[in-house]
Amino acid sequence: MTASRPGQSGRKRDLGPPCYYLSSVTNPPAGSDPTSPPTRRALHRNVWATSGTSFLTDVSSEMLLNVLPLFMSNVLGVRVWAVGVVEGLAEATASVLKLYSGWLSDRWGTRKWPAVAGYAISALSKPFYYVASTWGAVAAIRWGDRVGKGVRTAPRDALLADSTPPRRRGLAFGLHRAADTAGAVIGIGVSIWIVQQVQGEGVLLEAETFRKLVLWSLVPALLGVAVLAVAARDVNARGGGQGNGGVGRGVDQGSAAAGSRPRLRLRGLGRGFAAFVACSVIFELGNSADAFLVLRAQERGLSVAGILWLLLAFNAVYALVSTPAGSLADRVPRKRLVAAAWGLYAFVYLGFALADTVVHVTVLYLLYGCYHGLVAGAAKALVADLVPAMQRGTAYGGYAAAVGLATLPASLLAGVLWEGVFAWNGLGPAAPFLFGAAMAALAAALLLATVPRGRVSP
Repeated sequence: MTASRPGQSGRKRDLGPPCYYLSSVTNPPAGSDPTSPPTRRALHRNVWATSGTSFLTDVSSEMLLNVLPLFMSNVLGVRVWAVGVVEGLAEATASVLKLYSGWLSDRWGTRKWPAVAGYAISALSKPFYYVASTWGAVAAIRWGDRVGKGVRTAPRDALLADSTPPRRRGLAFGLHRAADTAGAVIGIGVSIWIVQQVQGEGVLLEAETFRKLVLWSLVPALLGVAVLAVAARDVNARGGGQGNGGVGRGVDQGSAAAGSRPRLRLRGLGRGFAAFVACSVIFELGNSADAFLVLRAQERGLSVAGILWLLLAFNAVYALVSTPAGSLADRVPRKRLVAAAWGLYAFVYLGFALADTVVHVTVLYLLYGCYHGLVAGAAKALVADLVPAMQRGTAYGGYAAAVGLATLPASLLAGVLWEGVFAWNGLGPAAPFLFGAAMAALAAALLLATVPRGRVSP
């Protein structure tokens, strides 16, 4: 789920921040468009700043995310359905905030500082886990963490798009996603080491282990906020106004600057964008929380330690695939790459429905990592292609909100299909995966049929 202070009148016109280059070249001339392609292969400093922050934040988050349900269940004695409700409501809250944060970043003409604020909210919520002793306290802390994610995601993605020429956005978003996922790999690895040091091969998570993880997680979380605050710069989106790096206070009349509150109304952002969001929502209705994959893995015979190592391998594959897949999205039609990723997802979920052994689950989890690597950069780059530059913050917020709001009913439906509700016993563990495969296949077909190739908007 990056902004900066609004431009201030009376200051000199921003001559454009420097870029960091992948090969040895000089900075672009002063006064040049920061998103125009340089003479040689380059990525803007904001790509590296946001990627570094996401890396550090995910190191911190993954140290806690995978053990938090175990803490609630093993230490606090919370039932599994309550864990699902807490996660679903937290994600829904984050989704609504993504809509508003994107709109505000468009209106204020700033991307960096709303994103910094979001990362700071998440980082500052983590110390409270150390003293949490009830599931209500954990729910409140988790909610605060998701508030931070909701605040930061759309402005950060808009900053990435604003800082990258159209033909390089797939690479930029892919690199960012790779850094994010590499952080997850490190975070899971550190959590495995700490668990083994504190409690050895114990089956149930101990309170002392969890609190040790909380303390360790604070360091990368706070470093991530510092990196973004110091290294990122706002840039002028094409057609934007003037100011100290503002995205443009004189936003076009059709954008959020007009003063109207954001809504999940997609027509103002173009029919192609509305069609893509509709297809994404259809897909998300079958994309239940990954907790169901963990439960399926355990049901098929994996131990808790085995699941953690499998998650480590999943994130490693995810990280390795993200950047080359993002680069591929710059060379082939992005909607076709997204459709192909959704097709792979349908195959993986069909496999989870039919899986019989640990080997099956392991192979499917690795393929699931490939899916995530393929879709992450391509989908966000496609959003940038389908909307005007000055409405990207609103578009990313609306896209994240629509998709995120679908995750709660998706997870609830998956739970009902798996184990039923009231007197009904459900259809069994394979049912939610069969449903997810069908929805993904439908969404991929509709995407190819209804979403335009996408104008590459500057």
